[in-house]
Amino acid sequence: MSLISKMFGDEPVDPFLSLVNKCPVLNTPTDWKETPEAHVFTADLPGLKKEEVKVEVEEGRVLQISGERKVEKEGDHKNDKWHRVERCRGKFLRRFKLPENAKTDEVKASMENGVLVVTIPKQEVKKPDKKVIEIEETKG
Repeated sequence: MSLISKMFGDEPVDPFLSLVNKCPVLNTPTDWKETPEAHVFTADLPGLKKEEVKVEVEEGRVLQISGERKVEKEGDHKNDKWHRVERCRGKFLRRFKLPENAKTDEVKASMENGVLVVTIPKQEVKKPDKKVIEIEETKG
């Protein structure tokens, strides 16, 4: 019996879409709110420990949240008989392009009860100076 049929039964389904829709680890639902002081990302990562999650800022302005829920090896429990496998395992990756006002050198992250909170303070972005161009009158 394949892992897909173990997870979803014998009903005909698109395995990838079903896996993403039913698997919070692969889908990694994430909220992004902007407060007057910061950008705050909240991601649901049920069952994961902070050691299994990585938070990075790449290319200066891309927040990346990644990790993996490990697959149990078959040799770990030789006498176990699986009746149903519904909890997802595997790697996940989410990327968010940050706005100019994000202070990417002051990112803070915390995790409690499977909820990751990433806080990125905001900075004031200097707007380019306006230069008024005088319109000349042409004679003609």
